[in-house]
Amino acid sequence: MAEIKPKTLVYLVDDDFSIRDSLSLLIETTGQAVRCFESADAFLNNFDADQAGCLILDVRMPSMSGLELQEELARRDFAIPIIFISGHADVPDSSKAFRAGAIDYMEKPFDSDTLLTRMQEAIQKDLDTRVYNAEKRKFKKLLSQLTPREHEVLILVVKGHSNKEVAKHLNISPRTIDVHRAKIMGKMEAEDLSELTVIAMHCGLI
Repeated sequence: MAEIKPKTLVYLVDDDFSIRDSLSLLIETTGQAVRCFESADAFLNNFDADQAGCLILDVRMPSMSGLELQEELARRDFAIPIIFISGHADVPDSSKAFRAGAIDYMEKPFDSDTLLTRMQEAIQKDLDTRVYNAEKRKFKKLLSQLTPREHEVLILVVKGHSNKEVAKHLNISPRTIDVHRAKIMGKMEAEDLSELTVIAMHCGLI
């Protein structure tokens, strides 16, 4: 059975119609869906933060520039990989874009294959980030089910302490620690200690 790929969307924001037209046709040749906007405001009014994909963004536009849009997205806590395109080689602008997390900064005219490659990398990065964040939310929800004592035991166990050491540290019996560990493994849906340790790392416990 062929693998079903998640639906993704490329947003293209550029005030130049000819650029929007040519790039959207190029992107669509890959089978990738694309939505075009002539301004940053139009994009903000239609952007769906739950939709996986990436943003191909012109740097210099009237009203709100590409860099200002990048700042606005960060202010709203909207994380989407951005590929900047620009008709002007500007080191300060490109440096600012990269410092804020841009995937790339490409000067027009650019190589079509390079753009498509970077676009696919940006989309994959967004998909990977969404999977990671979903797992993190799940693990934190599982973590919230632990009692305060189980939480204490969990932290000591994933830091490498033996049951006997944990029991001594908490001044309770090793048998009680065995019971707590079993409950922790069940509540955290972990098969073994290594998996429990990975979950603890996702939750920021170690």
